[in-house]
Amino acid sequence: MKARQLWIGAAVLAAAGGIGAVLLMWRPAIAPAEPPQRFDSAQVAQGARVAEAGDCAVCHTRPGGQHLAGGLALVTPFGTLYSTNITPDAETGIGQWSLPAFERAMRDGVSRDGHLLYPAFPYVHYRRLTEGDISDVYAYLMSGPAVHSPAMPNQMKFPMNIRPLVAFWNLLFLHTDPLTPVAQQSATWNRGRYLVEGPGHCAGCHSALNLLGAEKTAQHLAGGLVDGWEAPSLLGMANRARPWSSEQLVRYLRAEVVEGHGTAAGPMRPVSLSLANLPASDAQAVAEYLLSLTDPAPPLPASAATRPTEVAEQTPGALLFEGACAGCHGPAAPMREIDGRPALDRTSALQAASARNFLKTVLDGVPATPGRPGPVMPPFVASLDNDQLAALAAFLREQAKPGQPWTDLSSTLLELRQEAQ
Repeated sequence: MKARQLWIGAAVLAAAGGIGAVLLMWRPAIAPAEPPQRFDSAQVAQGARVAEAGDCAVCHTRPGGQHLAGGLALVTPFGTLYSTNITPDAETGIGQWSLPAFERAMRDGVSRDGHLLYPAFPYVHYRRLTEGDISDVYAYLMSGPAVHSPAMPNQMKFPMNIRPLVAFWNLLFLHTDPLTPVAQQSATWNRGRYLVEGPGHCAGCHSALNLLGAEKTAQHLAGGLVDGWEAPSLLGMANRARPWSSEQLVRYLRAEVVEGHGTAAGPMRPVSLSLANLPASDAQAVAEYLLSLTDPAPPLPASAATRPTEVAEQTPGALLFEGACAGCHGPAAPMREIDGRPALDRTSALQAASARNFLKTVLDGVPATPGRPGPVMPPFVASLDNDQLAALAAFLREQAKPGQPWTDLSSTLLELRQEAQ
């Protein structure tokens, strides 16, 4: 009799667990919005500002595609996702989404029809947005031109190709709450914190990820990897061997060339171009917040660096620099006067502990942005082989950090070449 009761109890628990799992993975659809919707122009303008701060166009516009119509490939350790159409097209976009449906997606990662969104969409961060900002972004998106652009099929690996399993990821990691202003800090600092931790979702790139693709909370903003680039730590920026000043960081965040650090490249380039479209006060707020963050690790001592072209010995790396780089980066290069670019030995890429970002910059270049001024650099992926890249990198690293050679040159080059295939 006792054994039978145990079996019945186990069956009840199993059934309850199954029901709970189903409820966890299921969300009801929200009724379509009733068109047409009209929005105040001031609200639409504010929504555009929030969307720019949230980098919506960076992910939801593919190269050569129409604005916000999706289709950008997002490569993750779990497969490739394609961003979706967030124009107000009723069939392929969000034209049938009501504000409650949009808010649920932004805060909980659930689509209007009830399916779960993959956390590559940073709803973990967007749930920190205020109700007003979410409403304004909705007004902006719904007021734009509708583009018919069907979603491209994702190519996810097992088990993440089973979308309902995202519910368990949410159960483990979706615990962010709205930010409460810190009374002891200035309004500018609080604005910067909101932009960094909320719409800007900086931790999505600048934090290490665990095996399930969630951010490691103990390494928040301490650096990560994205698209083959090293997203550097944002901690202790004011107290490094080559510290950032507020003016330098503001200019860098706004896609300018900064003496002592260079300019944004790789995945940070479009982010900085977005920030350049916002009021300068937003970049100043971000800078104030970031420069207040401390790093528990002690700063590395500064090295007495010499200029790349001041070395008399004509090593293979020095010859490569003279032939391929000095025309733009040498001390007498006209481009140095035009856009104020710093000597290479002073850039963050050559000062970094890893060769990754320097190599990625040389391989990929810095593409031009149509209609926007800024530095342009051609890619050298096809014109320099690994031996030449290693020689150039070793030469320039010695000028930037004498006696501190990169030890990851060969392995990083092989990894980057494989990623590009």
